[in-house]
Amino acid sequence: MISENRNTILAIVLSLIILLGWQYFVAGPQIEQQQAELLAQQEAARQAAGDNANPDAPRPTTAQGDAVAPAAGQQGIFASREQAVAASKRVTIDTPRLEGSVNLTGGRLDDLRLKDYHETVDKSSPTIALFSPSGSPNPYYTDYGWVADPGAEVALPGPDTVWSADAEALLTPTTPLTLTWDNGSGLLFKRTYSVDENYLFTVDQSVENTGAEAVTLYPYGLIARKGIPETSGIWILHEGLLGVFGEEGLQEIDYSDLEEEGAVRPAKTDNGWLGITDKYWAATLIPVPGQEIQPSFSHSAKSGNFQADFLGNGVTVSAGSTGETSSYLFAGAKETKLIDSYEETLGLNRFELLIDWGWFYFLTKPMFFAIDYFFHLLGNFGVAILVVTVLVKLVFFPLANKSYVSMSKMKLVQPQMTEIRETYKDDRQKQQQALMELYKKEKINPLAGCLPILIQIPVFFALYKVLFVTIEMRHAPFFGWIQDLSAPDPTSLFNLFGLIPWDPPQLLMIGVWPLLMGITMFVQMKMNPAPPDPTQQMIFTWMPIVFTFMLASFPAGLVIYWAWNNTLSVTQQYVIMRRQGAKVELWDNLGAMFKRKKPAPDDKN
Repeated sequence: MISENRNTILAIVLSLIILLGWQYFVAGPQIEQQQAELLAQQEAARQAAGDNANPDAPRPTTAQGDAVAPAAGQQGIFASREQAVAASKRVTIDTPRLEGSVNLTGGRLDDLRLKDYHETVDKSSPTIALFSPSGSPNPYYTDYGWVADPGAEVALPGPDTVWSADAEALLTPTTPLTLTWDNGSGLLFKRTYSVDENYLFTVDQSVENTGAEAVTLYPYGLIARKGIPETSGIWILHEGLLGVFGEEGLQEIDYSDLEEEGAVRPAKTDNGWLGITDKYWAATLIPVPGQEIQPSFSHSAKSGNFQADFLGNGVTVSAGSTGETSSYLFAGAKETKLIDSYEETLGLNRFELLIDWGWFYFLTKPMFFAIDYFFHLLGNFGVAILVVTVLVKLVFFPLANKSYVSMSKMKLVQPQMTEIRETYKDDRQKQQQALMELYKKEKINPLAGCLPILIQIPVFFALYKVLFVTIEMRHAPFFGWIQDLSAPDPTSLFNLFGLIPWDPPQLLMIGVWPLLMGITMFVQMKMNPAPPDPTQQMIFTWMPIVFTFMLASFPAGLVIYWAWNNTLSVTQQYVIMRRQGAKVELWDNLGAMFKRKKPAPDDKN
């Protein structure tokens, strides 16, 4: 009968195979099919609505081709972001958590840094640059404006328009910034930026018509980015374009897919948002709920520009009147509680999905809140993970306890099981029947060891997701050399943990915590009798080593969790086995490993 350690390894391996297989063979094709059906439905809906009947319908394309082109006053491509920022007149942004500027050329928000976050663990390293202007090495910005019906002769502000602002203008949480531009033909455009204490901008646009005729204009907002940024490159995390659109729900679009398709236009919605997300940061356009928009994602092969935009319904401005529209912009760090608060206060549609909680959403988010709670209580995310691990063990204690009791009983009947196998070694059917009768008589469940482990696998993946995607875990220290729980252990056995001045390759970065995890896994396996089959013995001997190398590249917080979980499991199993009177095989197995085989008498010559 398979032992506890075999159940553990098989459960983990089978779970990984099932999850990866499900994603590759079932979930992946289903998602692709659903996306294809959704695009077909959207195309049919647009045709029914007459959208395609007018190929010259207004589009927010004023920046589609210029995302990488310098605006007026920015001649050429600059060597650095700082040079690009200094090349045009600007109004400073200064909030408790943001710094940057609004470009008066184009009126764009194209210079934004996050004060609370640095590129590395070192607090003296540069802060995170979210937006960068055209002409810089990595242009990424947001823009707003108006478009008119095709053929309408209306002078509109564009990327080269130089807006006016007060000489003492400054954008802070208490001082909004108002930009103005007169087209010289009876239309006065105003754009007002407001910002809260965190990462939410409010953008108000107005058009004052002092002319003699009415004009119809369509408001738009866009986020443009040149090229594909460096991403994590891992399938459990989406980085790219995304949005939530009414009843259609979440739609995620990879950079590579948009390069192939060129454009994706979800159906019109009055309850949605869209933008571009990185692992920890995002920029999203948020129309006021209730205002109907036409969302769109596009890629320009000519410029290499990716764009997420929305086009609002037409606003007719009569002579002597003013037309207005408002929307929101989120530009900052994807902090869980902040994202949730914006969803609640603004009445947004599933804005929480800006954070990629993954398949086990129902476990991942509660797991985060539990860890975050104990972090605020104890002041250390690593300690919080240890506490949550204990709580998880307590939740599963009745099941695990029953499992270990059953396994202990199996050890007590090992002699009878061996006798049955010897008696019916040539008749597998009778052997199984006899074993089942023994299990029934002794009230033993032979599969009891697998169930608690299988149930805890989703918890493991949920914690992995929390450590990998939540910004709260980024650069969160534990103790000693672990200064970032979301990154692998930086030490290595192969340079004696820094004593030898050599940087091993990634494969050999086996740190202290991966070693501790491997040791605890090894001890857990040695708690049970060795499998009789030599091949199985070899597999289970090498398994801790394989897992040590495999998990060494995982976030340190996850490895700490696994090592601590193994330690708790070993302690629990030891106590239960002693109470049941079952022999703990640990010391015998360890002794057998180091015991030298003595030659048989016949071998002496």
